[in-house]
Amino acid sequence: MNRVVLVGRITKDPVLKRTTNDVPVVQFVIAVNRQFASQNSERQADFINCVVWKQQAENFAKFMRKGSLIGVDGRIQTRQYKDANQETRYATEVVCDQIQFLESKGAREGGFGDVNTYDELSSIPAKNEIEDNSQDTMEELNKLDTSDISSDDLPF
Repeated sequence: MNRVVLVGRITKDPVLKRTTNDVPVVQFVIAVNRQFASQNSERQADFINCVVWKQQAENFAKFMRKGSLIGVDGRIQTRQYKDANQETRYATEVVCDQIQFLESKGAREGGFGDVNTYDELSSIPAKNEIEDNSQDTMEELNKLDTSDISSDDLPF
């Protein structure tokens, strides 16, 4: 069984990209607090790479911002690809089947919206509501240009 459930905050504003076959995709990092503090009482977090596809990706890029609190339901996936120098690289990420917005619209926009008020886009459609082309999308993800990622983009 390969299931992942995460709750955390987005570390950067999402950027919508499109594959060569015009499939929308967003790669993002979610910061998930650990349940314990370090020896000097500082809170620790894990920074987990995630990817979301198709209509979910479009909605995610449109409505989420750095610091937004989200819930992710998905699966862990590992893959390999060739970088610009033709070196083999490996990636481990969570492929999001469903993303839940966990803040009100007012809180996402920097206000103090009523936490009991939900807007019409509080949830991105589940993967099974969208046509699945897993093999095609994996090949497209492997083709994405990641050469524009600098060490400053990494959370560690």
